[in-house]
Amino acid sequence: MQVEKIDLRDTHSFSNFFLDYLDNKDELKPFYGLRPEVECFEEQISKKKYADENRKVLCQVLKDQYKSLDKSSAVNMNFEQLENSNTYTITTGHQLNIFTGPLYFIYKIATVVNACKILKEKYTSFNFVPVYWMASEDHDFDEISYFNLFGKKFEWKTDQKGAVGRFKTEELRELINEMPESVEIFERAYLENDNLADAVRCYVNELFGEEGVIVVDADHAQLKSLFIPIIKDELLASSANKLVESTNTELEAIGYKPQIHSREINFFYLKDDSRERILKEGNNYLVNNTRLKFSEAEILEEVERHPERFSPNVVMRPLYQEVILPNLAYVGGPAEMIYWLQLPKIFDKYKVAFPILLPRNFALYVNSASIKKMGKFDLSTVDIFKDVENLRSGYLAQHGEKAMSLNGEVDDLRKVYDILAEKAATVDSSLKGFIAAEHAKAAKGLDNIAKRLKKSEEQKHETALNQLGAIKDKLFPRGGLQERHDNFLNFYINNPEFVKEVLASLDAFDLRMHILKEA
Repeated sequence: MQVEKIDLRDTHSFSNFFLDYLDNKDELKPFYGLRPEVECFEEQISKKKYADENRKVLCQVLKDQYKSLDKSSAVNMNFEQLENSNTYTITTGHQLNIFTGPLYFIYKIATVVNACKILKEKYTSFNFVPVYWMASEDHDFDEISYFNLFGKKFEWKTDQKGAVGRFKTEELRELINEMPESVEIFERAYLENDNLADAVRCYVNELFGEEGVIVVDADHAQLKSLFIPIIKDELLASSANKLVESTNTELEAIGYKPQIHSREINFFYLKDDSRERILKEGNNYLVNNTRLKFSEAEILEEVERHPERFSPNVVMRPLYQEVILPNLAYVGGPAEMIYWLQLPKIFDKYKVAFPILLPRNFALYVNSASIKKMGKFDLSTVDIFKDVENLRSGYLAQHGEKAMSLNGEVDDLRKVYDILAEKAATVDSSLKGFIAAEHAKAAKGLDNIAKRLKKSEEQKHETALNQLGAIKDKLFPRGGLQERHDNFLNFYINNPEFVKEVLASLDAFDLRMHILKEA
């Protein structure tokens, strides 16, 4: 692939909040730690305090979770290195979208892989392991239930409830049979594993195992046991709610809208096919939409006996991640970067190092056919991010009749009526309103003429304008970024080397849009 890079602002696709973080705006500096730059990781390593006991538990759990998988030499080496105190992780997380979901899932993992390689070159006395954290406890099935392939939406319909990682995958057989082509990776993952978490681990291992990527499923009793003190404090003191709301107030005061809001208790109660909010009512704790009720002593005992039943929400999950992993940086998308900026006070309270926030790579893949069509219209890489009406207008301005624009005539008309208004003022001031009304009617007539001229030009150049629209539709499905809509199978089915080519093309620490052009 050939790679071209453009500033994210030139894509008109990102919020000012996120772009201001990238630009290192002074106002946002109190809301995060070190910058996402290679040179900052030496200091981050010195900040990260990670207990030997946590490392021992993590390694044991990972070995158990991987026992049924064929592991590459790179994965085996990273398992061994994780046992050593000089080994750290770079982590990204994502939902368990079926068939990987949007294309940016691939870009997220590619970013952590490449970041680890760059850091190893810079800091040779340390090891860096790329980690994919599965959002296996998430219960928002609608968000993960579909993917878009070759212009068609494929959707998994099920009556299963609760944490999606526990969903049985046998039902996906029907969806696999609907696929336009057989993809063995997913057939093995979904049909040879009992639940969605195991299936996702399986296909991520096949796609990225050679790069040493480790998949973590934090829905595990031993890992949750490391979080027991914080779970108890949240139940008793509701500390996170106060801290996040305080931060939100500070962000709003400088003009930024918070991404998330905390609750009095930022944990769900997770059991079987249910994941429901924990509510406090007087001295008791209730589980929403159930009859479960605990006294303070009972719920604290429940935490000790069954920590796996306490599932962190979006506010506490990042802290949980940083407690159980020897992690230095979190790789995420724009929305994730923003909500992490709301959390530093929680990390300060529990004396956990706040990770470096490294935005994932952003990319647009352009195949050879689209490159050829862009060349026909002399479209630059920046041009293709303009909206289609802008492109159409630009084309007509360049290739249409100059008479199509009546800007000069509009100015001349205004001057004529200004003169008439001045004359009327000296004769009969009551005519001023009449003249203004006549000016408005004449201007409207000119506008209608301009619209007819433009429509006539559009009809004359209909073929070219439709081709411009087709280029935009191909590269920006439904008017949005390709990476947020298309599934990677759109490219992988015809090019099994697609993932490797992406890995070779993306630069983890280059925070620009990568335009990946098919050679």
